[in-house]
Amino acid sequence: MSFGSASYRPAPDAACPCGRAPFGECCGPILDGAVAPSAERLMRSRYTAFSVGDAGHLARSWHPRTRPDDIVVDDGTEWTALVIEDASDDGDAATVTFRAAWRHGRERGELRERSRFARRGGRWVYVDGDVD
Repeated sequence: MSFGSASYRPAPDAACPCGRAPFGECCGPILDGAVAPSAERLMRSRYTAFSVGDAGHLARSWHPRTRPDDIVVDDGTEWTALVIEDASDDGDAATVTFRAAWRHGRERGELRERSRFARRGGRWVYVDGDVD
């Protein structure tokens, strides 16, 4: 398994890329290995991982059954905003619907996905998603 792209970390008191709280109180600990308390928080940390180029976190938080062999984070894409539209949890399964705005050079766009998560061994993992 290989993980592409260099990563960087915002300062603990800097705004978290997911927009929820300072990085050190929000996604920072989850990227460092803390258990995400909900599927929504895991999804936010995965958005942040894409934002900061942390392919390792993306791999660790992906269900092994659906995880690709290679995870490459595109350095040329800047993720600019995250909006959670809906989050629901049914025991060991959850869904999170979100919109994520991006910029790549002069192009701009938005990704909308309904992501599915499962709890394995007490930890939430991303299973897959439907992109609109």
